[in-house]
Amino acid sequence: MSRPAPAKPQPSPSASAAAEGAWAAKMDRLRRRPRPQNLLRICDDDQLRQRFEETEQAARRARFLAEATPGDEQISRQDTDAAAAHDDARAALDAASEFLLFRALPRPVLEELISEHPPTEQQAEEGAIFNPDTFPAALVAAASVDGMNRKDAEELLNTWSAPDANALWDAAWQVQQEIRVELGKD
Repeated sequence: MSRPAPAKPQPSPSASAAAEGAWAAKMDRLRRRPRPQNLLRICDDDQLRQRFEETEQAARRARFLAEATPGDEQISRQDTDAAAAHDDARAALDAASEFLLFRALPRPVLEELISEHPPTEQQAEEGAIFNPDTFPAALVAAASVDGMNRKDAEELLNTWSAPDANALWDAAWQVQQEIRVELGKD
């Protein structure tokens, strides 16, 4: 004779309501997460860029020495001076730069944009998932927070040097690929 399975205990109404409230609060936080953004700096002043990089390296070295020798006033002053020089170089570089800001598109919007720019047969045979002749400008314009339109994106992609055009494309594409979640890590 088989025994009936024991009844599973039912959660109390208050525990169930608490769990629902906790989930609702968590879901609200998840909905409010900002989408990733990517900032592209454009500066044609090589000397400012080089000065910034040099002061950045000097500030890193000075910070390392200061952390390695706490209490040494001379090294501490050098660290402070190097950090100030780096801040000044950053301010000068920022003043001489233009910035373009790109934001990740919601997944359905990105998928729709990709589907609007299908690869040609030959491109598809080569493994392309979108048309590399039409999609880049469309993505740059769609991801632009600054309001860049497709015509302007096409112009920049077609008239800038290859490395600069690639940097523009990368700024818009890479932000679409940014992962900010972890699976199974403690």
